[in-house]
Amino acid sequence: MGQKVSPIGFRTGITLGWQSVWFAPKASYGDFLVEDFKIREYVDKKYNRSMPKGAVARVDVVRTHNEVKVTLHSARPGIVIGPRGGEVEKLREELEALTGRKVGVNVIEIKEPNLNAALMAEAVAEQLGKRASFRRAMKQLCEGAMTAGALGVKITCGGRLAGSEMARKETQKLGSIPLHTLDANVDYACATARTTYGAIGIKVWIYKGKFGEEPKPTASRGNRQAGRPRPPMRSKAAQRPAPPKPELKKEDKPAEKPE
Repeated sequence: MGQKVSPIGFRTGITLGWQSVWFAPKASYGDFLVEDFKIREYVDKKYNRSMPKGAVARVDVVRTHNEVKVTLHSARPGIVIGPRGGEVEKLREELEALTGRKVGVNVIEIKEPNLNAALMAEAVAEQLGKRASFRRAMKQLCEGAMTAGALGVKITCGGRLAGSEMARKETQKLGSIPLHTLDANVDYACATARTTYGAIGIKVWIYKGKFGEEPKPTASRGNRQAGRPRPPMRSKAAQRPAPPKPELKKEDKPAEKPE
């Protein structure tokens, strides 16, 4: 029977890099691990759980001899950076107070949010929190990911869906997702929707193709919305301007009779 392994952990160290890069002796390993957890928890609470949301999908931590470098991957870098970089400087000071070390903060923009599993899972959780239909939300986001260039996407929701008494699991899938292929770039994330009738777990898998192959967007060009019908094409004869109508000659007025 197959075991369910996280696609991220399955590929880490082979085709994916580590989210925390540092070396520590045995005595300091636990302290550094707890610091990384606190940093990620603080960033998630600041930018993903409160308004305005910065849509931070990933936090990378790199430790040097005397500095901790924190890299935020965000779909809304303008909110994270703030006017003239004021928010980044404020975050740096807060992280320094949290860890007691010198911290450097860098922000990287996520150019295509529809191809990021963490942002997709949070989007589903946000819609479920607003009492939206879970089937509609899952279907819309699956179609959006495929339009953005994904080769496969799967979304699973589990819990008291639509407020039912019996918890169940629903899945929406488009395309293919090769979980056993290490060369396949499969993004995975999970989120939790806190509703009035219980917690609903959301899992998202997005297959972007093999590593090194960037997905080609299939959306229509310009600002025209995908799926919107094009205007009917007219023939060349119909496009020609109609010939001007001849002017009617005015009839001569009859001469007036003298009184």
